[in-house]
Amino acid sequence: MRADALRRREVIVREARRLFAAHGASVPLEAIAEAGGVGIATLYRNFESRAALTDAVALSILAEMREAAGRALASLPADPDAAWHGFLRALVGLDLGALTEAIAHPVDDAISADVRAAQDDTLARVADVLAAARAAGLVRADLDPLELVLAVGMITRPQPPAIAASSPHLVPRLTAILEAGLRAAPAATARD
Repeated sequence: MRADALRRREVIVREARRLFAAHGASVPLEAIAEAGGVGIATLYRNFESRAALTDAVALSILAEMREAAGRALASLPADPDAAWHGFLRALVGLDLGALTEAIAHPVDDAISADVRAAQDDTLARVADVLAAARAAGLVRADLDPLELVLAVGMITRPQPPAIAASSPHLVPRLTAILEAGLRAAPAATARD
């Protein structure tokens, strides 16, 4: 694929991801094409269907989740608190609500094999981060990787405009509440 065609494809995916995060996965394809600065025919040359575009969005987000997990795993031994906090913030920054929307509304009611494989690989990487965070005493023992991803996805799902306008700090606040709730219980003392 030529460099300019690859850039155009990346712009379409980025704009689809942004619009999915803001408005849900049912946003009109024409709106995505317009936001990407291309015509609808160009969008369809790159993605033959809505399902192909939602797969591309999901694969993009899953790849970034694996990168965030890799960074967390690399930095957990040196500074566990900062690495865990950074990992959660990275997941929130990825607008996982867009991934939830993209996967929750597949056109043919089935997640593609590519997305399923990437999802499995990503959850395994998140499990590695959770294991390292547990070993450092940072997270509760019963936290499952999918639960973490879904919780962050729920926090970052598109909100009705009235809620978003009246509570501009809702996502950071909910993230702080989530992070506090994920903490491991303090070890019992001899007096307990």
